[in-house]
Amino acid sequence: MEQVIANGLYLGAQYALIALGLTLIFSLMNVLNFAHGQMYVLGGFVTYTVVAQFGLPFIVGLLASGLVLGAVGAMVERFLFRPVIRKSQREESTMLLAAGIAFFLDAVILLVFGEKQRGVPKIVDGVLNWDFLIVMPYDRIAIGLLAIAMVAAFILFMQYSKTGRAMRALAQDKVAARLMGVDVEHYSMIGFAMGAMLAGVVGGLLVTITGINLGMGGPTSIKAFMMIMIGGAGVISGAIMGGFILGMLESVGLTVLAASGDITYLAIFASLMVFLAIRPQGLMGKPWG
Repeated sequence: MEQVIANGLYLGAQYALIALGLTLIFSLMNVLNFAHGQMYVLGGFVTYTVVAQFGLPFIVGLLASGLVLGAVGAMVERFLFRPVIRKSQREESTMLLAAGIAFFLDAVILLVFGEKQRGVPKIVDGVLNWDFLIVMPYDRIAIGLLAIAMVAAFILFMQYSKTGRAMRALAQDKVAARLMGVDVEHYSMIGFAMGAMLAGVVGGLLVTITGINLGMGGPTSIKAFMMIMIGGAGVISGAIMGGFILGMLESVGLTVLAASGDITYLAIFASLMVFLAIRPQGLMGKPWG
């Protein structure tokens, strides 16, 4: 049981970071970013390039992933989503745009990096063996702790910084925030950039563990949507809860039930459908939105 909990916390911390980026964008702009998984993959490839190709330290590669994906997110919001939201009266327009961006990023990643699996050396060697109850490589522990620290830093930023308070105001009531003098377009761009940055950082973290390849974008987006459906769309605390719940469910399925990944996710998808039929707003969401 201790091993299951440890694996679940490790997975949950990473999943929470992925879900935070997606739910931040949704709460600010009411946009489902179908390209979130591709941004995760691009972040992993940036870290790979900086570390494996240029020979720089891992932390530099991680920072580069965050900066590059933050810039990509800002440009996507400024030059693509903002004009579409301003001109279009149909929500389907942003969904189609997000899907188009996902396909575009897939093509860019394939053209620049190829379709082979890429990875970087472990950042920490050795394995923790605690009385044979918990066996986990030190690099996974380090990545898990980094992810938890980033989740905590994100919560503190949103709670106490001027930018975080402005974005929370936008998420609660965009019209009222505008009337109070909040620059909606400016903070929407910052929020989208932060969401993309979080996706890129998680990709950079996991390139040391699982590696990265072109085909990981779609499954990552699906997991991110599952997490915000569990916790409640647009709710930051719900995204964190959804990430840890999905991590625990995956850990139980793969460890306790000794099931393959396909069977595990078949059971998770079935459970999720039943759950949403009973509580469609998720655990932390409100029935009226």
